[in-house]
Amino acid sequence: MRKLTRKDLFSLEQYAEKRAAFREAVLRHKQNRRLELGSNAALYFEDRLTMQYQVQEMLRIERIFEAAGINEELNAYNPLIPDGSNWKATFMVEFPDADERRAMLAHLVGIEDCVYMQVGELPRCMAIADEDMERSDATKTSAVHFLRFELSPAHVAALQGGAALVAGIDHPNYKVEINPVSANIRASLLADLD
Repeated sequence: MRKLTRKDLFSLEQYAEKRAAFREAVLRHKQNRRLELGSNAALYFEDRLTMQYQVQEMLRIERIFEAAGINEELNAYNPLIPDGSNWKATFMVEFPDADERRAMLAHLVGIEDCVYMQVGELPRCMAIADEDMERSDATKTSAVHFLRFELSPAHVAALQGGAALVAGIDHPNYKVEINPVSANIRASLLADLD
């Protein structure tokens, strides 16, 4: 999947005019890219469109219009665009109550390394977590992690051939498996692969 460049972005003025329609299109697109993993975790699969939206919103909020600032945002968000042989996702541990969330994040240390995708009968593809910076320590994990699922050519071929897609978490304090991943999400993720 091609990375974003400055040429792919709207100017602040253009974005102000197009924002409502663009936002609506992105929200529709994201409906096929959110995968609930039980009642308290979810994967938000990123792609070029979701990252364009993030960059446009950051430029808008921060009122960034100079080349250096725009390039800084592109450098921050482009790594979250899949490379054609992987999926990239924002992983959220979601407990609405702040006290419960704080307690659970202490019980879920290492959960980011226990998230997986599985294609058919092939071995699980375990998440590679937080390549940009560490977000956990020995006493607690973060509520937000950035994951990469690197797929082998066999995984890609099996998916393209119609194999089922399964997702889950295999942590001692949080076990869930989605079998199979819904057809709309599977189709959206398949489009990320070369």
